[in-house]
Amino acid sequence: MFKSFSHIYIEEEIENHFRTLQILEKFKSSEMIKIKHYKDVFNKRGQDFRIQKLSPKLILAKKKDQYLYPGSDFSPNFDHPQFYYNTLALNCLYDCDYCYLQGMFSSGNIVLFVNWEDFFQSTDEFLKKKGSLYLALSYDTDLLATEAFFPATKAWIEFAKSRPELVLEIRTKSSNYQLLADMKPIPNVILAWTVSPEAISRQIEKKTAPTDSRIQSLKKASEDGWNVRICLDPILREPGWKEAYSDLIKKFRKTLNAEKIMDISVGSFRMNADFLKNMQDLRQDTAVLFYPFQKKNGIVSYSASENTEMIDSIRSLLSDWIEDSKIKLSY
Repeated sequence: MFKSFSHIYIEEEIENHFRTLQILEKFKSSEMIKIKHYKDVFNKRGQDFRIQKLSPKLILAKKKDQYLYPGSDFSPNFDHPQFYYNTLALNCLYDCDYCYLQGMFSSGNIVLFVNWEDFFQSTDEFLKKKGSLYLALSYDTDLLATEAFFPATKAWIEFAKSRPELVLEIRTKSSNYQLLADMKPIPNVILAWTVSPEAISRQIEKKTAPTDSRIQSLKKASEDGWNVRICLDPILREPGWKEAYSDLIKKFRKTLNAEKIMDISVGSFRMNADFLKNMQDLRQDTAVLFYPFQKKNGIVSYSASENTEMIDSIRSLLSDWIEDSKIKLSY
């Protein structure tokens, strides 16, 4: 994966930041290019997301404002009144056909913000003002996928240790649990794995860890005592989806101890209509984006009857394995 970063753009303001230097140690053969501001590269016109995704470049930068964002209606808040996310990174190492990032960003390159302390300070200020916070770390990226050279996940777990009023959700499609395995589990951190049936994952979740590898990471993390969440989200109405998800849940039953799973988030495909239009213009190579979705209030998804069929089918399969109170549904 590291071979992707043949060029690394570095904001002049943080070129000597200790975290910048630590990252650059991992990429000694890359060409370093100084820039004034990350947006000069990331937001410039005339970029081709798909071409850049074949060989993405790395951009190291300093974020200077808005360290917390209200969570999207597209993501479950698990009934927490203060649901927010932050953006330690923009874009993802992986290349899922249905990923909304390709409809939101014009660049396929990856931005990493090195000034974590400013994010920490903003989080503390929020906690002091509001009293509690449910914070999603892997929102516009897959943070654990970058842990080997950008160890933000460990840093945030350390930060959360002394802040029990802060709940962290760290969602991933990686199998990088071994990079966290030496840490002691804490009750206010949730390690969440998005898992898809192998046939679907292999076809449209490119560069992600194999399904079985993700399940093994789930197993190890749950046995070590972490709060572990399984995310069947988005459920995709691909050919043979019923059999594929049935086989996946059979793997869960065979491999995982249901009592050690905190909960399972279940949700069908849903997306901002403008993002999907951008993605359709960009991606003629994948059928998943050209399903006859229905549009309502600027959101595209399957029809109500299709969503109900899928959610009910998955819930029924899960109910034979795990208690209903652990099944969290999103439409």
